[in-house]
Amino acid sequence: MPARLPSWAWVSGLTVGAIAAVTALAVQADRGPHPTASAEPTSPAPASVRPTPTPSAPPRVPDGSGTGRRVVYALGEKRVWLVDASEATRRTFTVWPGTVSPDPGTYTISSRNESTTGSDGVRIEHIMYFAARDGVSVAFSNAVDGSSPPPAASGGKTGGVRMKKADGTALWAFGTVGTTVAVVR
Repeated sequence: MPARLPSWAWVSGLTVGAIAAVTALAVQADRGPHPTASAEPTSPAPASVRPTPTPSAPPRVPDGSGTGRRVVYALGEKRVWLVDASEATRRTFTVWPGTVSPDPGTYTISSRNESTTGSDGVRIEHIMYFAARDGVSVAFSNAVDGSSPPPAASGGKTGGVRMKKADGTALWAFGTVGTTVAVVR
């Protein structure tokens, strides 16, 4: 009876053979023609195949807005960020502030109201009160019909910080009573 080769010998032999074959194919491929990229495509791709533009990175959370889970409201940028406990931005969006803005500082959402009529006569929802200034309550909200607010009436004091309907829904889910609101310049 002939002697049997151990299994490790077979595995080693097959591995050496596979490496040799891959090396030979790589050398052959390197000798062949290499594709080059042209600056302009030779024919336009159909619309269904064209890549969609990549949106630019969302604006960074402003420095000095604190740490931890919070809502950040930048007065100058008219923008809100929803920041989770791991410091990741869950959502950011622009807002339409009223005529009265809170001073920069740290606040908390003190109360919430599902819906009401705003001082401008527009039906609003997802109202979250977090500050007061000059006798005016400042709150986040969105119009029920999704409209943007009209320009503030001359001389009127409004503290509503309005946003698009989808953003209001996201903020309502994120901002429970006691959630920190960091207001920065």
